[in-house]
Amino acid sequence: MAGKKPMGAEELKRLITLSGAQYVKVGVFDIDGIMRGKYMHRDKFFSALEKGFGFCDVVLGWDSHDQLYDSSTYTGWHTAYPDAPVRLLPETYREVPLEEDTFLVLGEFTGKAEAICPRGTLRRVLERAEAMGFATAGGFEYEFFVFDETPNSVREKGYRNLKPITPGYFGYSMIRSSVHADFYHDLLDMCEVMGFPLEGLHTETGPGVLEAAINVTHGVEIADRAALFKTFTKVLAQRRGWMATFMAKWSRDWPGQSGHIHISLAGKGGKPAFYDAKKDEGISDTMRWFIGGQQALMPELLSMIACTVNSYTRLIPGYWAPTHATWGIDNRTCALRAITGSAKSQRVEYRIAAADANPHIALAAALGSGLWGIEHKIEPTAAVVGNAYAVKHSKKIDLPKTIMEAAGRLRESEAARELFGSEFVEHYAQSREWEEREHRKAITDWQLARYFEII
Repeated sequence: MAGKKPMGAEELKRLITLSGAQYVKVGVFDIDGIMRGKYMHRDKFFSALEKGFGFCDVVLGWDSHDQLYDSSTYTGWHTAYPDAPVRLLPETYREVPLEEDTFLVLGEFTGKAEAICPRGTLRRVLERAEAMGFATAGGFEYEFFVFDETPNSVREKGYRNLKPITPGYFGYSMIRSSVHADFYHDLLDMCEVMGFPLEGLHTETGPGVLEAAINVTHGVEIADRAALFKTFTKVLAQRRGWMATFMAKWSRDWPGQSGHIHISLAGKGGKPAFYDAKKDEGISDTMRWFIGGQQALMPELLSMIACTVNSYTRLIPGYWAPTHATWGIDNRTCALRAITGSAKSQRVEYRIAAADANPHIALAAALGSGLWGIEHKIEPTAAVVGNAYAVKHSKKIDLPKTIMEAAGRLRESEAARELFGSEFVEHYAQSREWEEREHRKAITDWQLARYFEII
């Protein structure tokens, strides 16, 4: 299982043969972090473990609703949507407890597609960290709402008047979690078996909202766990007639849903790179520069974090989401929260991220900007003390207000091209611009209620 000793191809073949399984699930993650995959007969799977296989590259050329991008240069009607090569990663294998005798193995795009593959992009940033002498540890924590609805019922209702599984606020509620203990335990057990165990699970403030903290791990597995958690939490909920959503903000009446990222670095011999007992709050030069880089590049990389039109409805004052590229020590009103204490616990919480972000791309942005800060010894602004919403901030740390603006900032970012490659930047930026253009076609309930009669 993932998270234990890495498994090689031959060992995985033996395991699958002994299990008697005839089919294996294989999956890749697209630009929006959606898992795309299929069942593969084990004979084909065994061959693909050695030689790879082809996956139609349309999954890198369409949006979350399978609509084709209109300005992608990587793929499109002009290329005729050929297969892109995919390598299978035996070390990512997992049992799928919801399906008897079924295994799941992740893949990532290779060849030309590797330049824009979300997992490949993160892997290159991690290789940069390794070349600098750092190992990366971290974990995601997610807020998500759960509804007593089905994919059919939400469409029949037009996504209005939805029924959460529980009413009221009830943050950290022992009542709510005990009444629905069967779901909580099913979720905890599934996460354990599938190799993305949770260190905490509780109700948040709002109707039917939960928060889950995924156990700390290392490298690309940090994002793999997050992406799989989102996918299979939805699967588990739907199998019992419910739905889970990871939208950044589903209702104007409730706070948005975060997808905070905790990151720390270790240097030579595994020594914590963020801790220096001789410095204020134990914050080492490395940690300070890491924060400085994250802060400086956040306005340029925001579209990699706030990746949908909906993301920007979350970034408003007073709703537990940051509005500027601020940082502070144990300050939850800031975009970056420096968590200090001991060498073991010293880390940065990247709080700008929402639950809708693609984990691989979001972690690439959060880590890559921090590494850039270390390389260039970027000093952050003074730490915010108290309410960051009430402080007048420099325009240098203003954040883009729309996804179109954010995509434009990404295109112009020399640092982004250095960190992630021009192919990724161009492809990703056009995908976010497409998202904005699709949004502009919508006639919303707000527009109808405001203009239908009175204008």
